[in-house]
Amino acid sequence: MTESSAGGPAVDLRPVPDSAADTGRAATEPLREDIRLLGGMLGEIIREQSGEHVFELVEDARVAAFKVRRGEIDRDEMVRMLSDIAPTDALPVIRAFTNFALLANLAEDIHRERRRAIHVRAGEPPQDSSLAATYTKLHDAGLDDGQVGDGLAHATVVPVITAHPTETRRRTVFEAQNRITELMRFRGRTELTPAEVDEVTTGLRRQIITLWQTALIRLERLRIQDEIEVGLRYYDAAFFDVIPRVNAQVRAALREQYPDAGLTDDPMLRMGSWIGGDRDGNPFVTDEIVAMATGRAAQTAVTRHLRELRTLAQELSMSARLVEVSDEVLALGGVDRGDPGTDEPYRLALRHIRARLAATAHAIFGAEFDVEADEYLLDGAPAYADATEMLADLDVLDRSLRDNHTDVLADARLLTLRESVRAFGFHLSGLDLRQNSDMHEEVVAELLAWAGVESDYLSLDEDARVRVLTEVLSSRRPLLAPGAELSELATKELGIVRAAAHAVATYGPQAVPNYVISMCQSVSDMLEPMILLKETGLFDPGVDGKDLRCTVRIVPLFETIEDLQQGATTTVAALDLPLYRALVDQQSGIQEVMLGYSDSNKDGGYLAANWALYRAELDLVEASAKAGIRLRLFHGRGGTVGRGGGPSYDAILAQPPGAVQGSLRLTEQGEIIAAKYAEPVLARRNLETLLAATIESTLLDTEGLGGDAEAAYLVLDELAALARTAYSELVHDTPGFVEYFTTSTPLSEIGALNIGSRPASRKQTEKISDLRAIPWVLSWSQSRVMLPGWYGTGAAFQRWIDGDEGRLETLRDYYRRWPFFRTVMSNMAQVMAKSDMGLARLYSQLVPDVELREKVFGMIEDEHQRTIDMYYAITETDDLLADNAALKRSVFNRFPYLEPLNLLQIELLQRFRAGDDSDVVRRGIQLTMNGLATALRNSG
Repeated sequence: MTESSAGGPAVDLRPVPDSAADTGRAATEPLREDIRLLGGMLGEIIREQSGEHVFELVEDARVAAFKVRRGEIDRDEMVRMLSDIAPTDALPVIRAFTNFALLANLAEDIHRERRRAIHVRAGEPPQDSSLAATYTKLHDAGLDDGQVGDGLAHATVVPVITAHPTETRRRTVFEAQNRITELMRFRGRTELTPAEVDEVTTGLRRQIITLWQTALIRLERLRIQDEIEVGLRYYDAAFFDVIPRVNAQVRAALREQYPDAGLTDDPMLRMGSWIGGDRDGNPFVTDEIVAMATGRAAQTAVTRHLRELRTLAQELSMSARLVEVSDEVLALGGVDRGDPGTDEPYRLALRHIRARLAATAHAIFGAEFDVEADEYLLDGAPAYADATEMLADLDVLDRSLRDNHTDVLADARLLTLRESVRAFGFHLSGLDLRQNSDMHEEVVAELLAWAGVESDYLSLDEDARVRVLTEVLSSRRPLLAPGAELSELATKELGIVRAAAHAVATYGPQAVPNYVISMCQSVSDMLEPMILLKETGLFDPGVDGKDLRCTVRIVPLFETIEDLQQGATTTVAALDLPLYRALVDQQSGIQEVMLGYSDSNKDGGYLAANWALYRAELDLVEASAKAGIRLRLFHGRGGTVGRGGGPSYDAILAQPPGAVQGSLRLTEQGEIIAAKYAEPVLARRNLETLLAATIESTLLDTEGLGGDAEAAYLVLDELAALARTAYSELVHDTPGFVEYFTTSTPLSEIGALNIGSRPASRKQTEKISDLRAIPWVLSWSQSRVMLPGWYGTGAAFQRWIDGDEGRLETLRDYYRRWPFFRTVMSNMAQVMAKSDMGLARLYSQLVPDVELREKVFGMIEDEHQRTIDMYYAITETDDLLADNAALKRSVFNRFPYLEPLNLLQIELLQRFRAGDDSDVVRRGIQLTMNGLATALRNSG
């Protein structure tokens, strides 16, 4: 307990001293102080706002949780304490520990930022994953300009924002977090006067009160429209400030180090999105949604450019009486040299640019679009045809400033605006379309039948399908005529692609750059969506093979282990078709391939999936080299390790040789987006990490195996097969496993409790294969089993080693020098550190069938211990987090506060399933899901 400002006790939501505290206590004392401050304030506010009764409930739960961790009481005692809690009392307890987790996240982020600053001020070498460290590594490697120029040609790094059911935070909560972060930074970096201390303290209390009094989640189901707006909030929060500057700085640094590399002005960092374009298993994506997603993105970009132009005009106040100005600037402003009206030529030029952009906005969005109109914006200026025209006008100002030795002005807001126009254009981010191959097959069969081309496409074998599709795609003749009567599915799918075509025509080709084919298994799967693109005008085959045109890339997504194993064969077979090869050649010779981390893991388990992905990349690299095309990989990673998550820098460096080639796209999902990009400092650090890893993986040898690579690959082939067998013995071959999973986790409640816009399954089924990967992983995370992140790995290692010390030493050697193997082991250890078999056993009690419960949980528990034992043996440590001090500190500080959330979730699930479907119980379950996702930080 602590003393409140009023002199009474307040709940102390902070770490309790423990003899197991890790070394370096002095270095982490500022973190503990921050958590102490924020947690203490939260406790005071709970008591003031919700009364003594709630305060005591929270305090009793906190004390009991720490007693459980220290072994002073059995967990069963805490279970009994919470078993009789009234649902109305449970809600504020859940909210208290959720808000503590949120505040602890902020404190940890600030601490990492503080530690990095200390290293920089001390003059220490730049840390790995920073661009500064990358530049040093490139220099030390002795690379020449040609190598850098070739490696980074077409370089692009694209985080793709995707919707996720665990990211349900309200805008108010989001903004309060950012204000608390800024106040804590100010408090930590500034010598404050007593009055300033009071001001900061009051400000923090104000924001924490706001958090406490704001509902953390919505009562209604999240709509796609809401998800679109949630995704857009990150641009004003961070991306607009960070991406242009990082692009400019990385280009300048590389050009200085490699002046003859021929690096272009194209931005390396761009943004992508799936929100509103990903209709795989989501029936709520329509043509209206695609129009909204692309339209709102474009409005966000244009609004930002207009505001920056206004601010820039205020700053560039230079007088023609005092400085030289180029004729181009005068012409842009519409005045002649010597004219009295030329006194502030830069402002006149910017007024013209802003007027043209305003005219563009009116042309695109209509007269109702608010451009914060000044009178001169309505002077009849012509609209820009595209963003490159606006960039050319801005370049006129840049040249004039530099010619007159005012580079310092050119390198400020003007440079940022120019880079913004390069990176965001008039479209903001590229919206990918995605649909399942089964849907394409059904729609294309209907279109071919309607046109009289093929009456029974579905009955054709693969060769016949490819032949029919190639013939149709080689001709400009459309399949459909106006007024064609089609099924609801075909009408909807064509409507969505037509909306995409409208976006491309209106905002530019980067508005919809890719079409992703889920569950792609064949060449016909790759050709079928091209039929839809052709019918809507996005694909034009030209005449006699000439003048083929298509701005949308076809991106096969290989998801299951078998599909990954066949991915290179499928891709090569498509490239062997002259029509498809002409398409790739027309798109700069780049073939993008997406790799599915989630379904491969659900299919074969953690180790088998990771190795299947690595092997697939090796095969694709070899195949693309033979075909003479450039490969771009798109990594469909989720937040948790079971869906490809984990530290991005390590994951990228763990890619096989030749897999990155200067380009990288990856999905960013759910609570991970907020954890990485909620504000500029975080965003810059994480975006730098992606760039640094991409550059290093492209230009340096990061695999580290040398001549031992093939032997290592064969060993992993064997281990992956053993791991898949062990995983399948549980997930696919154990009778009743699906029943165990659905009843021991909150899976059914994920679908029933309005969490996210997307259904939990692609279709009504009880098969694991049809379940979406997010609820699969999220459910195991909530129940603290974390099964997708480790199961089967321990058995594989044990069976392969089989008591042979030489084989054990082989794996130890791989761990020491092979980044892929080390990353697989490290990520697995992180997951296991967050698992808790004691809590998992309590979740297993939700399974009514006692025999099934004991059998399945027994298998899980045995494999969990086996995997930990094998991890210790291979890494030669007895600490799962020996290589991750930050996570170890986080686990120590916050995990006791997860205990009440898990126990209350179990209690409320029992009541819900017993028939109590009251609003308060349903909301309580939702809140525990949100709280655990917040606390675990990568749960889905």
